[in-house]
Amino acid sequence: MDASIDRAPPFPVTKHSTAKAFLAMIKNPLDALPPAVFKEPIVFTGQMGNLQVYLTDPVLIHETLVENADRLSKGEHIRRTLGPALGRGLLTGDGAHWKWQRQSVAAAFRHERLLELQPAMIAAAEETKARWLRRRGEVLDVGHEMMRTTFGIIVDTMMSGGHGIDVARVERSVTDFLEPSGWTFALGMIGAPEWLPYPGRTKARSAVAFLRASLAAVIAKRRQQPSERHDLVSMMLMASDPESGRTMSDEEIVDNLMTFITAGHETTALGLAWTLHLLARHSKDEAKVVREITHVTGGGPVLPEHLAHLVYTKQVFSEAMRLFPPVPIITRTAIADFRLDRYLIPAGTVFFIPIYAVHRKPDLWQDPESFDPTRFEPENARTRHRYAYIPFGAGPRVCIGNAFALMEAVAVLAVLLQSFKLSNCTETPPRRVMKVTLRPHPNILMSVRRRRE
Repeated sequence: MDASIDRAPPFPVTKHSTAKAFLAMIKNPLDALPPAVFKEPIVFTGQMGNLQVYLTDPVLIHETLVENADRLSKGEHIRRTLGPALGRGLLTGDGAHWKWQRQSVAAAFRHERLLELQPAMIAAAEETKARWLRRRGEVLDVGHEMMRTTFGIIVDTMMSGGHGIDVARVERSVTDFLEPSGWTFALGMIGAPEWLPYPGRTKARSAVAFLRASLAAVIAKRRQQPSERHDLVSMMLMASDPESGRTMSDEEIVDNLMTFITAGHETTALGLAWTLHLLARHSKDEAKVVREITHVTGGGPVLPEHLAHLVYTKQVFSEAMRLFPPVPIITRTAIADFRLDRYLIPAGTVFFIPIYAVHRKPDLWQDPESFDPTRFEPENARTRHRYAYIPFGAGPRVCIGNAFALMEAVAVLAVLLQSFKLSNCTETPPRRVMKVTLRPHPNILMSVRRRRE
């Protein structure tokens, strides 16, 4: 321990009932957040003798996730919750293993590469449009519809078609895997043994086995029949560690494909579902989006060159992700002592960055509960601290697919809103429930009709 600890002030630990937090964590981890995180810049709590730090101040978030990134790991909470499915891929790996994997796939997310993927994004949205034309007048689960759309984009752009993956079963399996995540968080919080059974565990394990087996079959086929397309799978098949020269095993490739499927398509789909829900509740903003799409496209089909000009549409999606960040809480564990503000943080401390709370702090956002896409106009965005808005995380571990997600979201919104008007089927907004990602409960049901009708 640093000798200067004698001069560091004691931690002002907030009283936080372990039993109450445990029960809340199981049901909805958002409800387990100490209420003080919505007001204070830093909150200390103690659980089972362990120090936990909640950060909502952008300066402290930057200092922790950026300046002290090398003193942090993903930690036990993430390994326990996501490790069974994602192994040691980009989202869960640490150190040199994480670094070389990230370098191996970085080229897939460069701007010029993403521009090449825009036609596939638009094509997937057009498939959804065609499906909705056949079902117009029906009530649709837009979360399910957006999952189907974004999964189609992931499979086509990252896996060159995926060789007949069962899309419907993949979606069910992702849900089955994430459903009991509250239990894994809660049991990890009290240090319970990993063999301890809990509701949904068997179903989650079966889901993981199916997902990983499906992706292993894709990789095996690609090794036998290499694709001419230079997609994510081919990049990982050819990747080698610049220091050791080793290549990725099939298991490591599965780890990363699992990451892009669960973290990639799931988060964007939820962002789109919440966006459609919000626009249906704010008709003036919806009308402004439609006018922009009509102006940019000239009333014709949405084309790749149009996407960069749909500025307000992008602002709307950004504001939806402020109110409903797809990943509402991220965690890190200190692997070495370091100073943070006035405090000396000891190794082993668990950090929680409650993005959901950061995006709702009154000292960072005026009228934070209201839906206002103008917050993301360039002149307004420039006046904010960079880390006041972090839907994709922050620091070296920021989501590698953030630009991909924004691009596909704009493409999907443009194609669908150009043709359809969606209306919420219930007056009461769904609750926000965290199952690793921020899901609506109950599901968002909307009626769909053609605009010209």
